[in-house]
Amino acid sequence: MDKPLFRRARDCRVSRISPADTNKFVMTVDPVADRAPFLSAVEIFETDGKTPLHHHDHAHEMFYVLEGSGRAHCDGATYDMEKGDTLVLRPGMDHVVENVGSDRLYCLTVMVPNAELIRAGMPMALDDGDQRIISSPA
Repeated sequence: MDKPLFRRARDCRVSRISPADTNKFVMTVDPVADRAPFLSAVEIFETDGKTPLHHHDHAHEMFYVLEGSGRAHCDGATYDMEKGDTLVLRPGMDHVVENVGSDRLYCLTVMVPNAELIRAGMPMALDDGDQRIISSPA
């Protein structure tokens, strides 16, 4: 990257990994298209939504709670998460992140290196509620 990357949230790709998933990703930095050493996304969890139990063999993953409340289950420990909290997972850590609040949970999620599953997800759109949280009006 020979110049700064600037992108408005409304111009980011939105995707869901699979149709049954209860979280979606607003990709703010695409490691391939943007030639960056990491992936960055706003991850949006539906009410009662959660990730499946999984781990990343090679990636560190960070969650920073922007809005809402969640719970993370990581290698046998449980962490209640609220706005302003940060959770960092090292490669190989089994984990689930779930929304335990009455509204959607919004996290800034960063992965180093990237996760191809997120990049390969099915495109979708944000509704007005998501747009109000992550973006200024068009």
